[in-house]
Amino acid sequence: MSGYTGNILRVNLTTGKIDCEELNRSWAQKYLGGKGLGIKYLYEELPAKLAPLSPDNKIILMTGPFTGTIVPCSGKLAVITKSPATGTILDCSIGGHFAGELKYSGYDAVIIEGKASQPSYLYIEDGRVEIRHAGSLWGKGTHDTEYALKEELGEDAKILSIGPAGENLVPMACITSELYRQAGRGGVGAVMGSKNLKAVAVKGSGSVKVKNMKLLMETVNRIMREDTLTDTNLWAYTDGTAMLVDLSNSTGVLPTRNYQDGTFEGHQKINSEAMKNARAGKKGCLSCALGCGNYSRVGNSAVEGPEYETLALAGSNCGIDDLQAIVKFNYLCDDLGLDTISCGNTIAFVMEMTEKGIKDFGITFGDTEKYLEIPELIATRKGIGAELAQGVKALSEKYGGREFAMHVKGLEFPGYDPRGSWGMGLAYATADRGACHLRAWPIAEEAYGQRDPFTIEGKAQLVVDLQHYNAIKFSAILCDFWALSLATLAEIASVVLGAEISESDLVTAGERIVNLARLFNWREGFTKKDDTLPARVFNDALKSGVTAGKLIPEQEFQRMLEEYYAIRGWDKEGKPREDKLKSLNV
Repeated sequence: MSGYTGNILRVNLTTGKIDCEELNRSWAQKYLGGKGLGIKYLYEELPAKLAPLSPDNKIILMTGPFTGTIVPCSGKLAVITKSPATGTILDCSIGGHFAGELKYSGYDAVIIEGKASQPSYLYIEDGRVEIRHAGSLWGKGTHDTEYALKEELGEDAKILSIGPAGENLVPMACITSELYRQAGRGGVGAVMGSKNLKAVAVKGSGSVKVKNMKLLMETVNRIMREDTLTDTNLWAYTDGTAMLVDLSNSTGVLPTRNYQDGTFEGHQKINSEAMKNARAGKKGCLSCALGCGNYSRVGNSAVEGPEYETLALAGSNCGIDDLQAIVKFNYLCDDLGLDTISCGNTIAFVMEMTEKGIKDFGITFGDTEKYLEIPELIATRKGIGAELAQGVKALSEKYGGREFAMHVKGLEFPGYDPRGSWGMGLAYATADRGACHLRAWPIAEEAYGQRDPFTIEGKAQLVVDLQHYNAIKFSAILCDFWALSLATLAEIASVVLGAEISESDLVTAGERIVNLARLFNWREGFTKKDDTLPARVFNDALKSGVTAGKLIPEQEFQRMLEEYYAIRGWDKEGKPREDKLKSLNV
């Protein structure tokens, strides 16, 4: 198959059995790769109600048909499993060079199951696959782990690893690659830890075969000229995602003090100008034409980033305007293997709990010193970290404060307050892995664009369309920052796959993927009751800026949700109807 190696590597850590099997070509044609194909494999192979940290859960490392080719911005890897944070389907994407290297080693995907009897790492090199001891790496941060493996295997090895957070099964643990790139959300690192799997390392010397390489080169070169890739997305290079700090603050959606407000008085200390002053270098992923990665140094603290989500959730949302502290926080989370979004949100939640007298966790908004102590406590489950490690949902259920516990299905909010972007609220509520901005990003057309953000009119269709589009991109796989049209994506797909692919074909594939993810969650017990938002969004108006006095009326939200279900062909409880599934050939 053009664009694929045709091989799937399957590793059972319990038995030590390693097999290479043929890629399911029918599934690849229907679900493309990445997110979609990984969810298909997991759905078919995982029994319902399986505990996410059971040895029988699987981690799937999945590339896409564009991976390892000359298609720009196609360097990401999809990581798929069942989430220990939410119990939902979970797919994350991670940038860098690992995905291409996996393809060059001869595999489209790796399916990992079972549990090793001792700390181990998986080594893959051009068809040679070994499960190796990793006792000397256990307990190390992701940085020391990567340094040690590169010293052993060579600098050309590409590595995924977990830190102490993953080893200690923290539900917000992530997977790190190239020191600062993360598969961040939903606890995918804890699943690796539950398998005694410290790392996966890969080296490959092969290539990816495309049916007509000359045509692909001509197509890519023309698109690079005509589609103005670098011009349209120049912000990614010049400012990076930090540009959203000012944009969110000016539109009143910047999370502030656990979403009590949408503007932050210290935003100028953590915005893109502040970040530019701290910039020490640039970086891009494999096949990248954007170079959005920024190395930052403030005082004795350095990191790649922080990205907007970290600046928002670990900055303004915690009442922190000290950029050096945020950079250090980001570094600590990366090395310990923690998701900065969930970690920042959890800290902000207990800050408010403390200030409201519900439960004294010994930290209040703006307390930089204690804030910097918490990541290690969470990763090692020591002191207050033993409780904070469980995240916002579990804390609110134990101590109270559910009305301002900012999560959906157990996954903490990203950096956009939905009271200033009602479509964003629907996107959070219906995202397959819980509160997520990467399933649909309607705020670009609402608060940041020309659509009225304070109405439900047209928002259900907008979210549906964006969810289909993003499902396609994360399956092909393309970087989220390349805002290419469906027509351009269809043209590239046609050349890479060696078959005529229309825009309609892609949209159908996107809809099929969304419905399959919904089926996974449905059999796990998720229904309409879970497609909702925290009470704060419905009851507490924002306080300042252009969104002062704004909230989402709950009746309006319910109307928007019902319209969304109707458009999708789901029943009133949110279950996909049989005729819809049949029409999509799910």
